Amino acid sequence: MNIKELKPLDYIIIVAVIAVIAIGVLVFLGKNKFSKSPVEATKKIAFQVMLKSVSVTDSKMPFKIGEESFITIRNVPYTKLQIVDVLYQTKKTILPINNPQQPFVVIDDYAQPYQYDFIVTLVDDAKITKDGAVVGGNKIKIGMPIVLEGFNYRVGGTISNVQILEDKEVEAINKFVQEQKLLQNMEEAQATPVKNTANESSQAKSESENKDTNKEEAPKQTVK
Repeated sequence: MNIKELKPLDYIIIVAVIAVIAIGVLVFLGKNKFSKSPVEATKKIAFQVMLKSVSVTDSKMPFKIGEESFITIRNVPYTKLQIVDVLYQTKKTILPINNPQQPFVVIDDYAQPYQYDFIVTLVDDAKITKDGAVVGGNKIKIGMPIVLEGFNYRVGGTISNVQILEDKEVEAINKFVQEQKLLQNMEEAQATPVKNTANESSQAKSESENKDTNKEEAPKQTVK
C-alpha cells in the first residue's frame, strides 16, 4: 500500500497505535504520569502480622528474632523476610468477680493451655505510593491475609500494622536484632551441657589404678 492511498482514518489508527505503544513503554519504565499511583520513593517498612490461636506444644517458640520467614501474600509465594520482633501470650479469658469498680479479671485460659497469640514484626523494601506501601506487587494494608513459613511452622495470619521507617529507625532495629541474636546464642551456649574434663581424668586415673591393683593381686602360677 502506498502512502498516497492512505485515508485519513488510516492515519488516525496509526497515530493511536503509536500512542498506545508509547504509553506502554512509559508504564514499563515507571515514568507514566497518567498512573493513578505513581511510585514516590522506595523505603524500608516494618509490618506486623497477627497470628491468633496458634497451637504450640514445644517449650521453644517457633519464631525467633533474627531468623527469616518465607512470606506468602494472597496465596502467591513472595520471598524470605527477617523477623525483627516477636510478642506472644497464652490465650486469655475473662473471669467475673464481685467488685463493682472492676467486675472482671483477665486470666490465662486453662482450657486451652497450648494456644498462643503472636505478633511477628518483619521488615522489607517497599515502593511507596499515594495508595500505600507496595511489596511483591501487593499493597500492604491492615487486614491483608498473609502466611509465614519456617523450618517447623506454616501459620496464616493478618497484617495488623504497617509503618514506613526512617534511617534512624532502621539502624535502631538492626542494633536490637544483633543484641537479641547475641543473647540467644549465649542462652543456647549455657543450655548446652559442658563435659567435666577434670572428673573424666580423675575417673580414668582411678580405673587405671584399679587395673594395676588387680594385676598385683592376681595369684602367681607355679611352674611344675
